[in-house]
Amino acid sequence: MLKNIFRISRIELGLCLILAVITFSMYVQILDFDFVNYDDNDYVYDNPHVQKGVTLHAITWAFTTGHASNWHPLTWMSHMLDYQMFGLWPGGQHLTSLLFHIVNSLLLFFLFREMTGNLWQSAFVAVVFALHPLHIQSVAWVSERKDVLSTFFWMITLWAFAIQVGPLMLGF
Repeated sequence: MLKNIFRISRIELGLCLILAVITFSMYVQILDFDFVNYDDNDYVYDNPHVQKGVTLHAITWAFTTGHASNWHPLTWMSHMLDYQMFGLWPGGQHLTSLLFHIVNSLLLFFLFREMTGNLWQSAFVAVVFALHPLHIQSVAWVSERKDVLSTFFWMITLWAFAIQVGPLMLGF
């Protein structure tokens, strides 16, 4: 079973490429967006801990803080890494969220393909997920990184479960 996880047909590879390109082209304009003066200051551009980049002190802070009324160390660390890579360029923060959204859409495609065995229906669901307006805020607002990150780990967990129990055990 484990050998088949990463075996992808040419059609599946093509569908993944089309899904990634369509999603990127729909959201590419966010690379020109600025930070939002709502929470982005707490999360990035006025946050000295994030602006230290990935350091032991900053990671310790991420795991021990309730800053901005949230405890989400992985979100903090992703912003730290973005700051280390892109500085205060908001497009870099947006790009990271967009890439997570694309990966999440691809994971959903693979999850449904694994669970149902239906290639085209799985691709359709992934396209609807990728392009649905509900996700605009999660991708285009820097402070909503927590949403694309939690979705990423949720999709990986569901996919691992589906691979482990198999489609027959899921009732499909």
